[in-house]
Amino acid sequence: MKPLRLELLAVPKEVAGLRRAVGAYVGSGPGAEVQLCVSEIVANVIRHVGEGTPVVVRVSGAAGGRFRVEVTDPEPRALPVPVRAAGGDECGRGVALLEAVSVRWGVLRDIDRKTVWCEIAGG
Repeated sequence: MKPLRLELLAVPKEVAGLRRAVGAYVGSGPGAEVQLCVSEIVANVIRHVGEGTPVVVRVSGAAGGRFRVEVTDPEPRALPVPVRAAGGDECGRGVALLEAVSVRWGVLRDIDRKTVWCEIAGG
């Protein structure tokens, strides 16, 4: 399967279309988890780097039947950090969701960008 690569501006109105494109690429099985990871990572870019930030989203097959999600943005210093959200909090759960549905995740930093990635078990 050829990897999916999408370039877009990280704005809220793009997230639904991004989820649809990823769902069509992945199909059933782990599709919901892959969509969730992509949308949570992009939402973190919107919130912590800034609305309108250019991002590159990549989804591909990985070892062991997994799917690998990568979201690259141009801000290497704004790193995702797990926080403990209280019951009524409206934000602060993105990294926790990423940890919950992925097999593993991490951040690759370069001098002028970072890539947040995760791997999701295949169906």
